[in-house]
Amino acid sequence: MSIWVTVAQVAAGVNVVLLLALTYVWGRNYAKFRSKHTLGLLVFALLLLAENVGVVYYYVLDPQLSAWWGSAVPDIVWQWQMAIHVVEAVALAFLTWTAWD
Repeated sequence: MSIWVTVAQVAAGVNVVLLLALTYVWGRNYAKFRSKHTLGLLVFALLLLAENVGVVYYYVLDPQLSAWWGSAVPDIVWQWQMAIHVVEAVALAFLTWTAWD
């Protein structure tokens, strides 16, 4: 398994944790304020969370797909996957930092 695979897996896992934090904050805000804006943020976080949980499942837990991702996918694909997940993690970290305040 190459370093690209590991970085992509870790970044996707970090995304799940950050999205759980955002879901908590925006869910709490929606319960308090009942505004469409906070509902939109909550739905956005839930959908992105579902996507990232699926990615982590395919990368790590699914016996067939995780083996395929780890051995048969070219490095260029992993490099792009890793870049997407890392950029997403940085964006979510910044968003979590601003929302947690």
